[in-house]
Amino acid sequence: MAHEDEDVFGNRPKPPVTHEVGQVLDTLSVHELDERIALLQAEIARLTEARGSKEASKRAADSLFKS
Repeated sequence: MAHEDEDVFGNRPKPPVTHEVGQVLDTLSVHELDERIALLQAEIARLTEARGSKEASKRAADSLFKS
């Protein structure tokens, strides 16, 4: 019977990649560093998109209230 942390083949699921700002990097492999870089690049893209959306909303509101 498989332990609840294991799938039916006896492999433990890989925990999701996370990164904490300021985290010690000395113990990470090149592959782990690449994973974190990709994660942070995706987050930067998400933040940039959200910022652009908010700027567009602000411009629309500003133009509505200009005389």
